[in-house]
Amino acid sequence: QVQLVESGGGLVQAGGSLRLSCAGSGIIFSSTGMGWYRQAPGKQRELVAFISVGGFTLYADSVKDRFTISRDNAKNTVYLQMNSLKPEDTADYYCHSRCPPTWGQGTQVTVSS
Repeated sequence: QVQLVESGGGLVQAGGSLRLSCAGSGIIFSSTGMGWYRQAPGKQRELVAFISVGGFTLYADSVKDRFTISRDNAKNTVYLQMNSLKPEDTADYYCHSRCPPTWGQGTQVTVSS
């Protein structure tokens, strides 16, 4: 059974940093692209960052130069380093694997002004 578990969310002041982690089990981690998505209250879930098997990355325009996605295949973990956080980054953040398509349960990030 494939499982993704996020951690690292919390409350932070604007301008601060957080690092989210997503640990996978039951999955060949090195064989799948991984993404971070977020969903703010009343809004649709949106892609924040993606990292391919080969390490190619892409980011939403709103987080470019502030967020960094990385992966450690040996640890079956993908990370999202979030710097210079803004109140508009407040959302539930979800980890997603492409193959098989699987969502984590989410971790809440709240940025106070």
